[in-house]
Amino acid sequence: MTEQIAVFRSRTQAIECNARLRAHGVPSALINTPKEANIGCGLSIKFPQNMFPRVRSIILNAGFSAFYGFLKIKNY
Repeated sequence: MTEQIAVFRSRTQAIECNARLRAHGVPSALINTPKEANIGCGLSIKFPQNMFPRVRSIILNAGFSAFYGFLKIKNY
């Protein structure tokens, strides 16, 4: 199963974004940012791959200054 994560440099903005995504019906969850993201400690938001277009639109339209980017993860 493939999932996406949205990586943030700010814990506060990650929490705010997760609440916004859930309010828009996106099944998302806060997770610790993986080491592979190379941005240090932080929180990221995990969501299903099929929700990517919707999540991308919500995040970009919200203008989160601490948004770093997306990372695809595979669970085996």
